[in-house]
Amino acid sequence: MLQVLRTLSRIQLKSRYGAVRHSSSLKDYVAVNEPILSYAPGSQERQDLEASLQKYLGVVAEVPIVIGDEEIHTKDVHYQVMPFDHQCKLAKFSYANKELIDKAIRVSLDAQAEWQRRPLEERCAVYLKAADLLSSQSRMDIVATTMLGQGKTIVQAEVDAAAELIDFYRFDVQFALDHNNYKPISTDSVTNHFKLRGMEGFWAAISPFNFTAIGGHLSAAPTIVGNVSVWKPSDTAMLASYKVYQLLRAAGLPAGVINFVPADGPTFGDVVTKSPDLAGVNFTGSVATFRKLWKLVADNLDNYKTFPRLVGECGGKNFHFVHNSADIESVINGTVLGAFEFSGQKCSACSRMYIPQSIWPEIKDKLINALNKLKVGSPLDGKTFTSAVIDDKAFDRIKNFLDYAKASDDLTVIAGGTCDNRYLTPSCSPYMYW
Repeated sequence: MLQVLRTLSRIQLKSRYGAVRHSSSLKDYVAVNEPILSYAPGSQERQDLEASLQKYLGVVAEVPIVIGDEEIHTKDVHYQVMPFDHQCKLAKFSYANKELIDKAIRVSLDAQAEWQRRPLEERCAVYLKAADLLSSQSRMDIVATTMLGQGKTIVQAEVDAAAELIDFYRFDVQFALDHNNYKPISTDSVTNHFKLRGMEGFWAAISPFNFTAIGGHLSAAPTIVGNVSVWKPSDTAMLASYKVYQLLRAAGLPAGVINFVPADGPTFGDVVTKSPDLAGVNFTGSVATFRKLWKLVADNLDNYKTFPRLVGECGGKNFHFVHNSADIESVINGTVLGAFEFSGQKCSACSRMYIPQSIWPEIKDKLINALNKLKVGSPLDGKTFTSAVIDDKAFDRIKNFLDYAKASDDLTVIAGGTCDNRYLTPSCSPYMYW
């Protein structure tokens, strides 16, 4: 097996989109950003993407729970639907119960000893192989399932599911190798050594719907330095997440190092935080959920073999503070992209602008004009700017904000404001402070 991994790390995958950009040696390895493909009409990548989309349209994919090498289905069945056509089922999956989550923890812990004994370079080789596969033969399947499952346009899916995830894996490798090269200060009489090792226990990875790359990264990053993880993917990003998991296994990741465990959120959180072997939580999602996880860890602090690390990225909206000397076109373009790409379903989305009264009339006119030109519709249409929001809960929450604005004496909806069947037009409602 070790020889196979060494061989895999030396394969130079040839792709229609370009060759891999690292040598067979990891000495002085330097990661580079993955180029973003244009998907211009008639281009090879556009043709390949259209072919991948057709593979998944009209088919309900079976997504198992994967613990070690065992694929498991339970009677607690759920479906991932296309957000822009939620009568269309994309994937069928089932929830793991408490016993299966406990089993996933045990299997991960069993896998850790052998995985951690491997040299760092061999573990890194697995992730460079995964990046190479994603850059080439797996790219279109993961971009396509992200488009269909999360309603991302071509460019949004390419930037997320392909380029960003490839960058995560390659730069994780560089950072791990750089860290491993650290040499502590020694003296004539004392020689100090430094060695990276995994933590005692497992990591719980809980990923969101809005970035396929984040799911692939939260579960994988700890394992590069010898840890193991139990991954709970988002229900509304299930198929793309499973494709990423399959990618990692195809790249040589041993069974059990990452276990793929769809589950009810509160059940998963309760089981992993009660395990005495919890080493850490890698989380991206809502503030409320992370607070709950933090409290659960605190409640169980006396039971742990070590002190679990909590790493959380939570929702928080961005704002634009516009100076009266600003270039107006840059303000408009930056705001439209920041606020309305992927319907603002990002923690970095712009939700407020602070604008001087002196330039508000010009910004208002140009902003309304820009928003009225945006196409809202199916992500399968290459001209679409943004598509439907992820689910009914998100739609209802945003619609309630718009209904409040429409009913308020202090607010006026000057652009957009229409809501229908999970589609919301990009909207703007100013509040005057002057």
